[in-house]
Amino acid sequence: MEPVVFGVAAGLVVLFVLWGVVFTDGLANTTAAALNWLLERFGWTFVLSAAAFVAFAAYMGFSRYGTMRLGRDEDRPEFRTSSWVAMMFSAGMGIGLMFYGVAEPISHLAAPPLGQGEPGTPATARVAMQYTYFHWALTPWAIYGVVGLALGYVCMRKGRPNLISESFRPLIGDRVEGPVGKGIDVLAIWATLFGSATSLGFGAAQINSGLNFLWDVPISDTLAVVIILVLTALFVLSATTGVEKGIQFLSNLNMVLAILLLLFILVLGPTVFIAQTFVDATGAYLYNFIPMSFDSGAFGGGEWLNNWTIFYWAWWISWAPSSGRSSRASRAAGPSGSTWSACSWCRPA
Repeated sequence: MEPVVFGVAAGLVVLFVLWGVVFTDGLANTTAAALNWLLERFGWTFVLSAAAFVAFAAYMGFSRYGTMRLGRDEDRPEFRTSSWVAMMFSAGMGIGLMFYGVAEPISHLAAPPLGQGEPGTPATARVAMQYTYFHWALTPWAIYGVVGLALGYVCMRKGRPNLISESFRPLIGDRVEGPVGKGIDVLAIWATLFGSATSLGFGAAQINSGLNFLWDVPISDTLAVVIILVLTALFVLSATTGVEKGIQFLSNLNMVLAILLLLFILVLGPTVFIAQTFVDATGAYLYNFIPMSFDSGAFGGGEWLNNWTIFYWAWWISWAPSSGRSSRASRAAGPSGSTWSACSWCRPA
């Protein structure tokens, strides 16, 4: 632990929380104004940055660098590919994917994206699935992958500390060990904090609503706080037991439960329609991927993009320091020699 980084980050967090507790309305008004200002003036930078992440990830994956091992030449995977995939999904998309997996396409069906189509029509349903795929498929994983790539290279190949600031060493040199580097790490902690808070908030709301639907448990802020405390305690418990025990076990359990849920829906639901929807939505997503990736709302639809696409890109970027760092630290398994699997998650054979 870096005492200065931890102390400054923790102090700022305490001040922010106190601001929210004592001056709730003031915090809400200030953050709303700041958010609107950022989206109006810099929303396009999130769009361009997300597209750049995808382009860079594709270049690194398909170029001659795609087979370079990020660890030492003799390093080999520690975990099975299935465990690695489970940990990546659980750590990178767990609550959000469960919350928005149904909520987003239903929302788009009721309120068509960018005003394309009429609510509740088959054409709108296709667009709804298309944008849901867009927000959860290639782009977020490219953002995570690039950060994991940078950390994997400097930490596993170069033997540097597992800090976000170390990935900037080629740009700023030894200044990563001074105030500049510590500022980068503090910013990474803050980004992770607010990204995690968003996910926990969605998860608590979903669990609260589920308890109300099943057993008429009242929906309240108090219960939401209790749910967040329970989720946080489970997270801390799994983290302190290490990747090999708690995190891997919970991730594998999550994946098994997700597969069982998938099979349940496929068997008891409209199986053919689900398969057809998957094929149609995938085609629409791939066909429109480039236009969607560069739409910043200059000629209309800016409010919708701010509420959905740009919000997602900011959310994924806020999670990148945590997910990229944990993916490197987890040293999960993958095909030998693969940039996105074995390279940055290896240990000596």
